[in-house]
Amino acid sequence: MTDPYPLDESAARPDAGAEPDDGSQASSDAAPEAAPSSGLIAALEEIAGTAPADGLTLGAFTQALGERVFGVLLFALAIPVCMPFLYGVPQVVALPMMALALQMAAGRDEPWLPKKFSARTMAKADLEKMARGARKWFGWVEALARPRLRVLSGPAAERIVGGVFVLFCASILVPLPATNTTPGIAVALASIGLITKDGFLVLIGLALGVAWIALLIIGFSVFGLAFLDLAKDFILGLFGAGDPAS
Repeated sequence: MTDPYPLDESAARPDAGAEPDDGSQASSDAAPEAAPSSGLIAALEEIAGTAPADGLTLGAFTQALGERVFGVLLFALAIPVCMPFLYGVPQVVALPMMALALQMAAGRDEPWLPKKFSARTMAKADLEKMARGARKWFGWVEALARPRLRVLSGPAAERIVGGVFVLFCASILVPLPATNTTPGIAVALASIGLITKDGFLVLIGLALGVAWIALLIIGFSVFGLAFLDLAKDFILGLFGAGDPAS
């Protein structure tokens, strides 16, 4: 594993000193120019601000992040999943997140995305929403994170966390409004913990996600498919979305 935090000036793109090829900034296949950043959220803001008008593929996005570690990629991809009623993007990133989590669980040293996932495109507007959401909801977490309970963020623990992340990512696919939010927050918190070697954050993220999975299992066990309607009404009311039947 490379030093995962903070993002440093040498972790950016290959050929960092070379001039971009003609048209490289206009294509969603090309990573944007990324200025050195003081942290992960600052890097997301830089990527969103310099992305071409037609957005970025996931492959170009991960290349622009530079750091080839699981925590960085999973945190970045979890941000749009955390946002309630942000449709489309969570579905774009959920399966790639699951693929990364499976690689973590298998003990792979470096993340890899299949071409099918790398070719998926994130619009520039969605990248900007992602960066704003990261700053709004997780900026304070990143600022407070510090190395502690390192046993929960080491290589052995990372494999266990990867296996649990697979369950979290699967729950994102449950067909309920806003159900992506809780497991997305869980993945984001635990990922920050992995990046910063903060085992306390890893523990909080895992506890939140496991509680959510338990709620889904109990709800479906007790109420069956009627739990879908009950949960939908509750979530829409919680976010003030009005009567879902209207």
